[in-house]
Amino acid sequence: MTGDGETVTDPYLWLEEVTSDRALDWARAHNEVVLARFAASERFSGLEARILDMLDTDTRIAYPGRRGPWLYNYWRDGEHPRGLWRRTTFAEYAKDEPAWQVLIDLDALAELEGENWVWSGAAVLRPEQHRALISLSRGGADAKVVREFDIETRTFREPEDGGFALPEAKSEIRWIDADTVYVGTDFGPGSLTDSGYPRIAKRWQRGTPLAEAVTVFEGEAGDVAVSAGYDRTPGYERHFAGRATDFFNEEVFLLEDDGSRRLIEVPSDASESWYKDWLLVRLKSPWEIGAVSYPAGALLVIDFERFLSGASDFEMLFTPDEHTALHGYGWTENHLLLITLQDVQTKLHVVTPGPDGWVREVLGDAPPMATTSVMNLDPLEGGDEFMLSTSGFTSPTTLLTSSVGGATEILKKEPEFFDAAGVETEQFFARSDDGTMIPYFVLRHRDRRGTPGPAVMSGYGGFEVSRTPAYSGAAGMGWLERGGTWVMTNIRGGGEYGPEWHTAAQKANRHRVYEDFSSIARDLVARGITTHDQLGAVGGSNGGLLMGVMLTRYPELFGAIVCQVPLLDMKRYHLLLAGASWIAEYGDPDKPEEWEYISKYSPYQNTDPDAKYPPILLTTSTRDDRVHPGHARKMAALLESQGHPVWYHENIEGGHGGAADNKQSAFQASLIYEFFTRTLIEKDA
Repeated sequence: MTGDGETVTDPYLWLEEVTSDRALDWARAHNEVVLARFAASERFSGLEARILDMLDTDTRIAYPGRRGPWLYNYWRDGEHPRGLWRRTTFAEYAKDEPAWQVLIDLDALAELEGENWVWSGAAVLRPEQHRALISLSRGGADAKVVREFDIETRTFREPEDGGFALPEAKSEIRWIDADTVYVGTDFGPGSLTDSGYPRIAKRWQRGTPLAEAVTVFEGEAGDVAVSAGYDRTPGYERHFAGRATDFFNEEVFLLEDDGSRRLIEVPSDASESWYKDWLLVRLKSPWEIGAVSYPAGALLVIDFERFLSGASDFEMLFTPDEHTALHGYGWTENHLLLITLQDVQTKLHVVTPGPDGWVREVLGDAPPMATTSVMNLDPLEGGDEFMLSTSGFTSPTTLLTSSVGGATEILKKEPEFFDAAGVETEQFFARSDDGTMIPYFVLRHRDRRGTPGPAVMSGYGGFEVSRTPAYSGAAGMGWLERGGTWVMTNIRGGGEYGPEWHTAAQKANRHRVYEDFSSIARDLVARGITTHDQLGAVGGSNGGLLMGVMLTRYPELFGAIVCQVPLLDMKRYHLLLAGASWIAEYGDPDKPEEWEYISKYSPYQNTDPDAKYPPILLTTSTRDDRVHPGHARKMAALLESQGHPVWYHENIEGGHGGAADNKQSAFQASLIYEFFTRTLIEKDA
């Protein structure tokens, strides 16, 4: 290595120095080029203003989080770009213009303290709801500062007055009672995992120094994270701790009063949860117990205490099939609600325990080509009430209130933010290289049928993340209104067909993600929806890796690519920020047998100076402490050195989402659609 941080094998290693003057000067110089090329027109500023108006308008739904009689909401608009944390009652919320109690004005706080605060969440103490643990980040980073807030006086309780407070770190903190918390944070050398998350969980008593907190659980340095928590259900109070050995496997223990711990002996890759007498287990791989085999994707239930005593007579509440997967579930006071996906379209069910077993019924109709989710379940204080949120590609979100066995009423409905007249949604299936049929949705104007036109396809394909229909005013304004076609893909690696849709593309089988996406690209052309030189692709984070592979392996399929906050250097990803936590998804590049398959697709190692690549826009954020900005920086520099058409923009704030406030979000969205307009419609970038 030379003095300026360069090596023979990686001359751009110096770009991994996140805040070095040299790296930031490089980023700013590239930003100026992008701003001059794409952000200087009236069309850009007009779209940016429209998107910002949409993000700032008070006609949007203020989505609440229910805590008994209170509905909490975090709200950003033009007057409050950093946001307000506030609450109201259900009766007040149901009004057209509810009155809110403002608890924290983040803009005022940031100005007072001279900090670039970005809201990261609040943990309200229940049932009293007079205290909260507030998480704030600088510029949108994952690392956060935690401070105790007195809701009654609307002031922060300082450490010198006995308040709980944590300095900036990737911390976990949870209430036990008004004077005690479980905490995992940076306690000093050796207290974090290799991934940068807490390795030790402690019990911290009010009025005592953090250094005197008592350790209740420890993991290994190679784990992803350790945490502890408390179930305060009256009559069923339980202390518990979890050790995530990798991104998809966790051991969960009950912590006994005598200091001992009891392992909940279910598969480590399963998701277990409990409510009162019942233990739920959602399987991610087949499980044989008590001479009975249960399939991956099933949801099982058993009496919790009987299971701890050795019983294994589970009842299957959900059984997957080749078209249907479990998407989510949650308890009301007396019922369990299930949300399933049938070919990526939502179905709702209610399951009720009774003397003769569990009874399953349809909860209600969900509109086609839309996503309906259940929210604001509060089994401890909310009875059997719940809310439904439903949204489609061209249908703005509607928020409804209901209860099991009761009527459903509309609470709020968002206005339309773009002209969707004549736009229709269709679902198609493409045959991947191994014969698997891969679903995708197409949004286009009816008059586009039979005429190939500009299209943009988006993808993710990882970590069992399911992508379902949702309204996007920005895509409507920036692309559909300009005559473009929008495509959402449901490639393997996601969870649209259950856990096996994900595991089919892990590690050595990662190539299936890229084969699925490229097969859809070919299918779009074969159906006459678009042509390859009119086809764009966009993805972020793991989806940014997908974009990098499309550029280097399938460049002939695309006319332009946008690659956001990406992973690209898969030789070093596990050494950068949270990268070590993703080894279970991609593999370990330090193991020769795993680098063998990773090396075949890692974009940074597979660029070709002699290939013809489509124009690519790489975007990232300096403050992203999850996916290192060095990935995008180094790829841009390498492509540039090889003479490929590359554009690069770095948000100096923003975090992993790429934007710290609505104005930055509007800019980022406008930049993407302007880039695609120039490259796919006007052909001049």
